[in-house]
Amino acid sequence: MAMEGASNGGMLYHEVQESKLCAVHCVNTVLQGPFFSEFDLAALASDLDTKERQVMSHAGPAPPAAGGDFLSAESHNVSMGGDFSIQVLQKALEVWDLQVIPFSSPVAEPAHLDPDTENAFICHLHDHWFCIRKVNGEWYNFDSLGAAPVHLSKFYLAAYLDSLRSASWSIFLVRGNFPQEFPISSSEASNGYGQWLSPEDADRIIKSCSDAQDVQDPKPLSIVRPGTDSYEEMWSQREDEDLKAAIAASLMDSSAASSSALKDKEPEHKEPVGSGKEKEEAAKDEAKETKKDKAE
Repeated sequence: MAMEGASNGGMLYHEVQESKLCAVHCVNTVLQGPFFSEFDLAALASDLDTKERQVMSHAGPAPPAAGGDFLSAESHNVSMGGDFSIQVLQKALEVWDLQVIPFSSPVAEPAHLDPDTENAFICHLHDHWFCIRKVNGEWYNFDSLGAAPVHLSKFYLAAYLDSLRSASWSIFLVRGNFPQEFPISSSEASNGYGQWLSPEDADRIIKSCSDAQDVQDPKPLSIVRPGTDSYEEMWSQREDEDLKAAIAASLMDSSAASSSALKDKEPEHKEPVGSGKEKEEAAKDEAKETKKDKAE
């Protein structure tokens, strides 16, 4: 298995989420450069759809449950929202002689024991794709939902992959001869949502985001809340939770204020006339008057 050396002058290539183009971001961060656009992947999806329809038409009519709808005009490799199938990602990476292997495949078993021997992982759940990539000997989470790649230690990598599998993510290995260089100085070095960062710059961005948002865990949102239909809903859930927390805090403040106001309105407790010391003094005076009357 080819192991990569230093590439791109030690720089990291990261793409921040644009619309629903996470599959594009995933492929490009695997390759470490803006090699593909959404139009490139759409062309691959169209080509796959055409070939699949040809195969199904030659096979003859099939019952709907068996996949007869492959003959419809609807694409089975790209959704209306822009989500691409794993077959499209495979075709894109095959252009660079890279092989995509399911983590559950017997061929991938060595990676279960020591994932550090690999170079890249592709992860998918519902409508979201992202990659975990080794660059210049160090592992990074290139999730496009993050502002920058997050460094992963070798020890954490294994635990992180296990947590992804437990949260029902599909994981794939990427093997082959990865591109070593992308001409950063070229006019194609950026596609509008990609950026080149030094590891130090990436670390500073992540720390800055962590300080601002108190979010230090590199896990994508779907690990925290598995089972949602899309990452937009994941963000929506987070916003809903923030709103609920704000409302709860507001109610607590209101409750505290009401309690304080009630205390202010409560009349001060006063001892009834003749009780306590006053009553004791009155009794002493009465005793003195009685003694005086007897003496007289």
